Amino acid sequence: MDLTELPPSPVSDLHTIEITAEHEALLQRFLAANPQYHTFCYGEPPASDEAHKEIHEALPAGWSYTRKWLIGYVDHTGELAAFANVVSDLLAPRVWHIGYLYVASARHGSGLAQELYGGLERWAFANGAEWLRLGVVVGNTRGERFWEACGFMESRCRTGPYGKLTQTNRVMFKPLAGGTLEDYRTLVPRDHPDAL
Repeated sequence: MDLTELPPSPVSDLHTIEITAEHEALLQRFLAANPQYHTFCYGEPPASDEAHKEIHEALPAGWSYTRKWLIGYVDHTGELAAFANVVSDLLAPRVWHIGYLYVASARHGSGLAQELYGGLERWAFANGAEWLRLGVVVGNTRGERFWEACGFMESRCRTGPYGKLTQTNRVMFKPLAGGTLEDYRTLVPRDHPDAL
């Protein structure tokens, strides 16, 4: 499948762009202006080259996937209000991974995250996704509650280095076309609790 169309913005005051190398300064401004998530997860604010890394870093060696998407939600001033990192067919066909759904701090509590997530889910499903997958750091209470409210369930936890910190990450999944936890773990063995 050659998917080229971005998800439409589900809110009228934002439009979507694909974030590429030419948008590095735009993304860096957004990350610098909204450091809370990065500081919580990694123990330090975003680095001065954080946007460059986000745009250019490859996925781990050996991980199969079809495409990595960086989706920006731009407001009327031309600045980012949010961005998402989505990878299609990660680790298995029809499993789409949400790396980030990052909403500007000033918009927290506005309902924007729910609307953007709903748009991403519809877009992914319309383009072949049958499962969504993501990770949320334990202790990120707002994030954990948000993803649970969106219908995600835990498949396993992994503990490891996150920047300057050691964090436990809840690997979560959501079936979009039916299926059980065991179905998902069979499809993505890495997300079984017994896997290394």
